[in-house]
Amino acid sequence: MRETIDTATATASCRVRLWQLELSHFNEKVRWTLDYKRVNHRRRSLLPGAHALITRRLTGDVDTTPVLDLDGRMIGDSTRIIAALEARWPEPPLYPLDPVERRRALELEDFFDEQLGPHIRRAVYEVLLERPDIVEPLFTRGQPPVARGLFSAGFPILSRAMRRVLNINPAAAAESRAATVVAMDRLEAELQPNGYLVGDGFSVADLTAASLFYPAVLPPQFPYPLVAEVPERGREFIADLAQRPGGRWVADMYARHRVAAGVTRRVL
Repeated sequence: MRETIDTATATASCRVRLWQLELSHFNEKVRWTLDYKRVNHRRRSLLPGAHALITRRLTGDVDTTPVLDLDGRMIGDSTRIIAALEARWPEPPLYPLDPVERRRALELEDFFDEQLGPHIRRAVYEVLLERPDIVEPLFTRGQPPVARGLFSAGFPILSRAMRRVLNINPAAAAESRAATVVAMDRLEAELQPNGYLVGDGFSVADLTAASLFYPAVLPPQFPYPLVAEVPERGREFIADLAQRPGGRWVADMYARHRVAAGVTRRVL
């Protein structure tokens, strides 16, 4: 388990710690929020598989990441975490002030969480799990040698477990690719002339859509190493999404609004 200390800015005295999987797009949604609001925090990167035991111990009822320790209060689910951060650090705001716009932004957050998040994850992992040479180094980056060795030895078991838990199979993956395209259609349809989804500026709707679509765009502002080589079987699907107006919008949101926080790292 590796801890990253974000030293971007000073905030009021408060313990903020994010328990995360580095590659997860739902975790990226919360990281982006923390960095956008420049909240001093620590990140603990977990190994896939073991993360479920740790998050269950932390929260009592959540078996996945992200989990945020906000001064001793353990919060699971990216939407609930953002709500807590918005209440504690309202500036810069992610929720529009206008009630109608705020409701609309939260509706779009929910749409992309439910109709994009699980589907793009399934579509991507259906391809990546066939290539342990690509995905294992990303899963185990920065972990101690013993942990990396155990993870590699147990990867076939983990892969089968992920396929079962996330319902990863060719038929379901084909449906998820189609659902991802539908979500991209919705994104493009919702974009306003000013380049944002709701209101006059960047909101939780934009952050959610951009972060959950990151696997299709692989933006350089993503804070951890990305897949260096997209397997051939998934290359056309990813390229088609990235080249669409919505894909270019995701890249633009990262370039304009993904605050690059300075970090130092240490292994625990």
